Amino acid sequence: MAALEIAKGDWFAITDIDVRPEANWIESLLDSSVSREGENVVAVTGRTVFGRSDDVISKIRSIEIESKYRSRPRRTNLANGPCSMFKTNELIAIGGFNPEWYHAEDMEVYLKLIEAGGTIVYTPYAVVNHVPETGLARFLNKRKRDARAHVRIHRRYRGVRHDFIGSSWVVLWLIPLSILTTVGIFQYLTNLSGYSEIDTQSIYESLTREVLLILILPLVWIGPFLKSNIPKKGLKAKLVLIAWSAVLWQGIILGYIDALFRRNGH
Repeated sequence: MAALEIAKGDWFAITDIDVRPEANWIESLLDSSVSREGENVVAVTGRTVFGRSDDVISKIRSIEIESKYRSRPRRTNLANGPCSMFKTNELIAIGGFNPEWYHAEDMEVYLKLIEAGGTIVYTPYAVVNHVPETGLARFLNKRKRDARAHVRIHRRYRGVRHDFIGSSWVVLWLIPLSILTTVGIFQYLTNLSGYSEIDTQSIYESLTREVLLILILPLVWIGPFLKSNIPKKGLKAKLVLIAWSAVLWQGIILGYIDALFRRNGH
């Protein structure tokens, strides 16, 4: 907020300490800031490229972010923190970045700008290069922080459809639906063990309505999971996904505790 208060230009650009903007970053943002008919462009966001290291964490993060940008439309509803530019007077008019917000400040700001009638546009030509995100503990802490903050966003801005959703929603359901699958398979095998002879009829009849009801959600989820771009091969990748799912649930729980006690911007 201190920088915004002393800003004198028409546009206010933000980035992160762990990214390296390309030489034409600001120029590319400005080139895309012209409003078309029916638009009031108040923010322009660019593309963040995550570097890769030799570990599975940086690979997961790089692939996930790359897949988000692949089909992103010009008109968007998120000005990403590492690579965005806002019209200064519009940003000040909505109150800027509230220091009480717990993370996801960029999401909060863009939703306020859209509520005020503004348009946010995306340009793939304004690029910043993010250092590789390495280390399991750091990765998991960031994902938990994201989930915790997004509880505030979803509670405050119900019904908003986001066009920059990554793999987190698929990973979120990994643990509960894996447990549900295990229960369904166990129930099926229990039913099957009740028959004196294993044949086509017993195999079919063991697939009861209860078993089908238990397995229907995992069967619906498995398609998007397999189609997602996140690495799944190898024991380490699988363990990372399980841990990722766990910390997302931790973050959601912490977010609702924040809401209960009206803290961290709730």
